[in-house]
Amino acid sequence: MNTSLTRWKEAATLILAAGRQLVAGSQSSGSLQKAASASPLADSGCAVSHLLHSSFDYEVLLLKRSGKSRFMPSAYVFPGGVVDASDFSSEWLDIFSSFKNVSDFGLRSIEQAPDSRPPIFATNRMKLGSPIPGEVAFRICALRETFEESGVLLVLSKMEEESLLESLKDRRYNDQALPCQTNVLSSSELTKWRALVNQNPSNFIRMCRELEVLPNIWALHEWSNWLTPAGKYGGTRFDTAFFICCLQEAPHTLQDQREIVHYQWSTPSEVLQSSQAQELWIPPPQFYEFSRLCRFPLLSDLHVFASQRAIKGCEHWLPVVFLKDDHYISLLPGDKLYPLDGSEDIQVDTGTDSQLDKPEEEPALHRILVMSSNSLALQITIQPKYDHVLPVIMPPLSHDPQSRL
Repeated sequence: MNTSLTRWKEAATLILAAGRQLVAGSQSSGSLQKAASASPLADSGCAVSHLLHSSFDYEVLLLKRSGKSRFMPSAYVFPGGVVDASDFSSEWLDIFSSFKNVSDFGLRSIEQAPDSRPPIFATNRMKLGSPIPGEVAFRICALRETFEESGVLLVLSKMEEESLLESLKDRRYNDQALPCQTNVLSSSELTKWRALVNQNPSNFIRMCRELEVLPNIWALHEWSNWLTPAGKYGGTRFDTAFFICCLQEAPHTLQDQREIVHYQWSTPSEVLQSSQAQELWIPPPQFYEFSRLCRFPLLSDLHVFASQRAIKGCEHWLPVVFLKDDHYISLLPGDKLYPLDGSEDIQVDTGTDSQLDKPEEEPALHRILVMSSNSLALQITIQPKYDHVLPVIMPPLSHDPQSRL
């Protein structure tokens, strides 16, 4: 755990997508893929409507935070939380003993240059006293938190571990075909261990040792890295690694009755439409990521994309928020007004930012707008880095100013 951080707490979250049955009359894979490949820089109204009303064959897990939470009360978020010292414990070396002679615990090498890697991954953990790389520890954190908050347990059995190890040795490793079992325990065992892990995160290590299972770190693919902007959410700030995992079907799910008061599985378009209708509140990072997921109506396409893209790396996004006229704007890297040195403390020169009647014609826009108490909008004309996709751009429903961002 990076105790040298003074501003942010390191955290991990998991975008968990699970397959569902398509209803009769669903559109074909070809028509959905054609819509998803529409230009991200100039979505036509027809293309947006087609994507948002497509029959998604998967749903994503959302958890509603308690209204008493200090951070983002009542928000719908992906499962996840703050890293615990046990996620970096050297005891994991014994759990992963079969992988001691395998580079990076069997995770694929990232092509992104080391000096451009987000600090959450680039930090030398050995210098901080842990032999567990960040790429491993933050996946463990995401899996542990998902188990604590939703009861969904993603592990590999001993037999699957041996099969994976042989594939790695023979260089036949293909994570697109990697099995991903969930909730392999009986109901009573699941309840017992979940309670123990909630009591003490280090019991996650104990559980894996006693049950002879491995946290399925190989099923998680690096997706993005978001930091909490200054002056928001009561001053609590997080540097969060976002991972994504695709399952064939939704597992049995339960909220933890502590931090989480409700859970739901919904398609990306359903979540965005509910958000715009002010039926639920999703924070800006979730809004952005759900808008990206709308590029993929088919789970198989999302899984292949996430798996292949993950080795490219990801950007380190610190939003810079300011008030413009009657709404708040959250600038992201690449925007023409984003501070070149990445400083969040500098004053943004908004004098050069004219009213954007046609944002699609403006150069270098990468921003989230808060248009009402629950209505967010995106303005993006940049090209994504690291082979990522840009969000589907939904038109805002309202122009009423609020400061929920």
